[in-house]
Amino acid sequence: MANVLDVAAFILKKKGPMTTWKLQKLIYYCQAWSLIWDEKQLFPEPIEAWANGPVVRKLFDIHRGEFYISQISGGDSDILSDDEVETIKAIVNYYGKRSSQYLSDLTHSEDPWRLARQGVPQQARSDAIISLESMAEYYGSLEPDDG
Repeated sequence: MANVLDVAAFILKKKGPMTTWKLQKLIYYCQAWSLIWDEKQLFPEPIEAWANGPVVRKLFDIHRGEFYISQISGGDSDILSDDEVETIKAIVNYYGKRSSQYLSDLTHSEDPWRLARQGVPQQARSDAIISLESMAEYYGSLEPDDG
């Protein structure tokens, strides 16, 4: 199974440099839609519901302190399967043209992030996990042109 760094490496190779904030949101949507389209998780690392949206701590620890990122050390995009590549490309093509702020606002409006942060003040820190189940249930219920 690929890990989050492998997925991040592929996204950066395909899309080019971007803000770390945007990369985190694209990673989130790759995981969400892999659950629906491929019926499996794309990477094993948990996604946390931080104040600014979904974040994978393992990825954050790699890019901590950086605003803009062009590559990920430790990621190997060549280990991704054809199905995984197809899913990631679809996400990058759809969500990749959106701004970091748009993607953050979008995740804030969707149930998986909101449910994980239930009872947490708006800007408070939280390491609550966004469950794969809540992601699969929410994104699986969307109409094809909703996503």
